[in-house]
Amino acid sequence: MQIDYCIAACLVPLAIWILLSGLDDLFIGLVYLFSARTRFRWPSAAELDGAPRRRIAILVPLWREDGVIAQMLERNLAVVRYGDYEIFAGVYPNDDPTLGAVLAAARNDPRVHIALCPDNGPTSKGDCLNHAYRAMEEYEAAHGPRFEIVATHDAEDLIHPESLQLINWFSRDYQMVQIPVLPLPTSLSDLTHGVYCDEFAEYQTKDIPARQRLGGFLPANGVGTGFSRMALERLAIERRGMVFDPQCLTEDYETGCCLHALGFRQLFVPLRFVGGKPVATREYFPKGFAAAVRQRSRWVAGIALQGWERHGWRAPWPQRYWFWRDRKGLAGNLLSPVANLIFLYYLAGLLAGGANGGLWEIAPAVPCWLPSLCLATFGLSASQIAMRMWACARVYGWRFAAGVPVRTLWANVVNCAATVEALRQFFASRIHSRALEWRKTDHIYPEPAVSGYAPVTFGD
Repeated sequence: MQIDYCIAACLVPLAIWILLSGLDDLFIGLVYLFSARTRFRWPSAAELDGAPRRRIAILVPLWREDGVIAQMLERNLAVVRYGDYEIFAGVYPNDDPTLGAVLAAARNDPRVHIALCPDNGPTSKGDCLNHAYRAMEEYEAAHGPRFEIVATHDAEDLIHPESLQLINWFSRDYQMVQIPVLPLPTSLSDLTHGVYCDEFAEYQTKDIPARQRLGGFLPANGVGTGFSRMALERLAIERRGMVFDPQCLTEDYETGCCLHALGFRQLFVPLRFVGGKPVATREYFPKGFAAAVRQRSRWVAGIALQGWERHGWRAPWPQRYWFWRDRKGLAGNLLSPVANLIFLYYLAGLLAGGANGGLWEIAPAVPCWLPSLCLATFGLSASQIAMRMWACARVYGWRFAAGVPVRTLWANVVNCAATVEALRQFFASRIHSRALEWRKTDHIYPEPAVSGYAPVTFGD
């Protein structure tokens, strides 16, 4: 059949790509496994409580967040166990509902401050953060003590009660401290949100710790990240007064990359469970296909496309490897659904051939070594799914982790669509000489029963 010969022609380059990418993922998995026994020095509860308190400013960029920001502020102000922090919420003048919600919160708690952007929104997340940063500087000038740490959060975040204490503790030695970020639990029927659960569990459990172990730069997660004030001031000098890059769709990734290039130390606080719950920033991610594609297309456009455009491959050799890992999705996301379809087509034919008592072949003219190569790529894919299931089970339990193989297939569809959309946006913006738009995600906030935290303690 003609379709069989077309598939056979695609199989060789596709199998080679999957093999290279699979070996890359296997390498990261082995690094994690062999370094997992490395002991991490956790502070005790007494050390956390007794550590000198640095003033922390939390910057929260907002655009049309009136549905969640009041709950976010009320909940986090009530549970965060750190005495010396203030919240600066960036709001646009043409977003009256959000402005009203923040004004009400500010009247109820003096730790909440409005950072009114001068222009109508939305501009970009980086631009909104810059105005929140300037509002923080104006507050310092009027009221005194300097903020030594600047943290970033979003309007849908559940901040862990000990998050600021940990940032304060580790900021003694590191200029960027990243607290883990994990989606809240979801039902098995929520395939799209489940994809976020799977990917973040694997990323936070395995990929980032291995990356840190190998000396790679740490991309900030955008939330739960604490920055040394000195480091951000150095960034502002490099960017002509702009702390966060207003042109970049993923200003968090860009900030992490630039801080590492400037020689600042970065730390990802390992994922840890206390009382059965992870010490992490929690939130809900998009549950619908279109919303997920919208959000992920921004990630692909910012990290892979803008990152390539801005930095190229100009970096020390070890860091080029991380550029490769961050950008390989441009090809991998487009090819994965093709590989899945070929696998399902082959499997259906194999079952049909077995039912008829005969053997089924894709094409008689394929190289003799191709079946062995395909078997190797299948083994690599299976090992990767097994690793993701283990990481997912660690956070969400084995019942939820059992759905990883199905969600992996769905993830390939979502990521493929997001990559196509990112490529469309990026090249359209370059053809028409306009900036990429901040395509913000709509957020929901969990019910109080979901967002509650029990008291926790640290130490060995």
